[in-house]
Amino acid sequence: MPHTPPLSSPATLDHLDALDAGLLDAVINGAARLTPAQAIKLYHQMPLSELGRWADARCRRLHADHIRTYVIDRNINYTNVCNARCTFCAFRRDEGDSDAYTLSHETIHQKIAELVAIGGTQILMQGGMNPALPLSWYTELLTSIKSKFPRVHVHAFSPPEMIEFVHFFDPPGATLEDKVRWVLVRLKDAGLDSLPGGGGEIFADPVRRKIGLGKCDAESWLTVMHAAHSLGMFTSATMMFGHIEGPADRVHHMDMVRSWQDKSLARRDDARAGTTSPHGHYVSFISWPFQRENTPLGRVPDWGADERELAQEFPGDAVARAWAFGAAGSDQRGAPAGQRAADVFNYDAMDRSAYPTANLFGKRVRMSGSTDYLRTQALSRLYLDNIYSIGASWVTMGPHIGQVALAYGANDMGSVMMEENVVSSAGTTYCLDEPVLCHLIRGAGHLPAQRNNTYDILKIHSDASSPDLRVTDWSAHRARKMHQQAPKQSKVALTVASAGATNG
Repeated sequence: MPHTPPLSSPATLDHLDALDAGLLDAVINGAARLTPAQAIKLYHQMPLSELGRWADARCRRLHADHIRTYVIDRNINYTNVCNARCTFCAFRRDEGDSDAYTLSHETIHQKIAELVAIGGTQILMQGGMNPALPLSWYTELLTSIKSKFPRVHVHAFSPPEMIEFVHFFDPPGATLEDKVRWVLVRLKDAGLDSLPGGGGEIFADPVRRKIGLGKCDAESWLTVMHAAHSLGMFTSATMMFGHIEGPADRVHHMDMVRSWQDKSLARRDDARAGTTSPHGHYVSFISWPFQRENTPLGRVPDWGADERELAQEFPGDAVARAWAFGAAGSDQRGAPAGQRAADVFNYDAMDRSAYPTANLFGKRVRMSGSTDYLRTQALSRLYLDNIYSIGASWVTMGPHIGQVALAYGANDMGSVMMEENVVSSAGTTYCLDEPVLCHLIRGAGHLPAQRNNTYDILKIHSDASSPDLRVTDWSAHRARKMHQQAPKQSKVALTVASAGATNG
C-alpha cells in the first residue's frame, strides 16, 4: 500500500518568521506546516543552498538516507487529436492534420509488449481530448490490455481527459463528482488502476484562463481526483510553471493540492475505522518548468528583453497580488494567491493605477532556469507535508539537474523514458535507460531501487548485478533521442495574437 504521512494535520505557526530555524525544524519533524505567506518568504529570501538543505532533511525524514527510486514504464500518447487549444502545447493536432493520429489497440499492445520485454511494470497513457472516441473505445482497450498484460499497471487518463469524457458521454449524476465517478467506475472495472496528474498546469484562475484554452478549471481538476480517491484509486499531482505566473501562484497551487489531500486522507482514515469505503489519495507531486519551443506561448516576448521593464513588477506578480487581495494599497506582492477578497476576480476591471504592469499580463513570459526549478521543487517538499513522494524532473531539466534535484527534496527519479510525445514536442528529448538512471542515483550518494506505482520497492540495486555496475562501456548508454509517435511539423501556427489577447 502507498506510504503516506499520518493525517493529523500539523499546526500552523504563523507567528514565527519563515526563516526561523525553530519553525523549519518543526516542519522537518512533521510538527508544523508552512503557511502560504511563510512559503512565499522562503522562496524569495532563503539562499538556495540553505533551502535545499532543509528540503533534503525533510526528504530524509520520510525516506531515510539511502534509497532513491525510479520506475520502468512507458508513456503512450494514444491520440494527439485535441479540442483544447492550450498556448503552451506543441503536441495537439486537429482531426485531419497531416500528422494527427489515433493509435489502434493493436499498436498500443505492441508498445506494452516492448515495455514488458525490458522489465517494465506500468504504462502512463494520456492523450488529446478527442471527441471522436466513444466510451467503448476506452473500455475495450483497457479490457484488452488487462487480458494480454494482467501484471501491467495502467496509469491513465488525466483530469482534463476525464472532464471531456463527461462532456462527450453525458453520464447520469446530480453533480460533477457524480458524473465523473460514473465514468471512472466503468473505466476502473475495465482495467484502469490509477490516474496521472496531467493538466494541472497552474490552478490560479487568471493564469489558467490565459494559457489553458478549453481545459478544465482547477475545481474540476481537483474534483476528478477526489472522485478517483473515493473509489480507492491513487493519483499523482503536477505543476507546470515558469511562464506568465508569479511565485505566489505556485504556492497557491501547492496549497490547493495540500488542502484536497487533507480531505482524502480524512476519508482514508474513516475507511480504516470502517465508517466509509476504501479511499485513495495523492501519492506524488512532480513539477517542471514550461518548455517554450514550438508553442504559441513560447513566441511571447521574455520579461526584461526591454531592460526598462526590470524596474517594474512582473505582470504575473501584479495579477497574483490583485487576485489574492482584491484591493490596491500596500505592497502585497508575493502574498498567496487564492485568498482573494472577492468571490470572482475580474481582470478587465482591475485598477491599472494600482497594478500598472497588469496590462502586460499574458504578454510577457518569465522563464524558469535550473536555480528557480530547484528552489521551487525544494519548496514543494517543505510545503506538501502530506505528499509522500516528490519527483525530480530530469526529462525537462536534463539528467544532471535531475541528479542534483535529489539533494533538493526529491526522492524519485521518475521513469526510464522509452517514449514521450508531449514535452518532447516542445523541444525536450532527453531519454535515459535503466543503467544511466541507476548511475545518476548512485552518483548522488544513494542506492537506486526500482519501484511500482504506489512506491513499494521491487528491487534494490546494492550489489555487482546492478544495472549500472554491470556497464563496461558508458558510450553505449548516452542520452539519446526517444521514440516519438508523429513527426513534428516544421512550423506551429500561432493560435492567438498574443497570450494576453485571449479570455480577457
